Amino acid sequence: MLFIPGSNPGMLQDAAILGADSIVLDLEDAVSLTEKDSARILVREAIKTIDYAQVEVVVRVNPLDTEFGVQDVDMIARVQPDTLLIPKANVEEIKRVDLLLDRIEKEEGYAAGRIKIIALIETALGLETVADVIKASPRMVGVLLGGEDLTSDLGIKRTKEGDEIFYARNKVATVCRALKVDAIDTPFTDTNDYEGLIKDTTKAKSLGLTGKSVINPRQIELIHAVFAPTETELKHALRVLAAMEEAEKEGKGVFSLDGKMIDAPVINRAKSIVELGQRLGLMER
Repeated sequence: MLFIPGSNPGMLQDAAILGADSIVLDLEDAVSLTEKDSARILVREAIKTIDYAQVEVVVRVNPLDTEFGVQDVDMIARVQPDTLLIPKANVEEIKRVDLLLDRIEKEEGYAAGRIKIIALIETALGLETVADVIKASPRMVGVLLGGEDLTSDLGIKRTKEGDEIFYARNKVATVCRALKVDAIDTPFTDTNDYEGLIKDTTKAKSLGLTGKSVINPRQIELIHAVFAPTETELKHALRVLAAMEEAEKEGKGVFSLDGKMIDAPVINRAKSIVELGQRLGLMER
């Protein structure tokens, strides 16, 4: 998920071809106070005129408790981005956005619930109520962890190693898995440290996070490589599914492969690996 400054026409123009699965056209942190209104118009026109068909289009609006937030939602929702990213997310904020989108979709004649929401969790309160935040709107499709703002809210130092956000990552990943929405990791902000990026992304993946946000296109390829299943994983997953088919023909619910018992959780993981491999073009469908 690549962040693009909403005030940069050149980057808005090129955003769809940079290799990300999702782009965040940013009206909040990447835009100065004096450019908020012009950036909002620029992003609206970009969505209307640029072909973003290859990627998910997300717009990060300003918080609704600022003078810009409601204006952002009202203008941007009318050009139907795929998703709105809501900063400093809490239950009240998400419910308010949901009601605004209900009204706008009705006014514009759009399908109800067409525009989705991702909650940006970057406060201690948001983290501790993340399950309630997700449940606050049926539009919710994911949570993005904002490590920089969260550690600032906690009054602690943000480090490359990321030990200070281990609990936050773990909680977001677990709750999102339970409620069946995506869990997107915080960016790795040192854009020149590729080894650090690989370690950080591998850690996020190992905790169950399902994607990662980035601030520089040069990070995309490495992140894709980390999250993509390996050739060994794909081959094993295919063997599991083939053995499952044979077991089903024989009426077996549980079976063994290479001396190890294979049951439902292992089968479900194999299916997920194969599905991801197909989506990434690593194997035929």
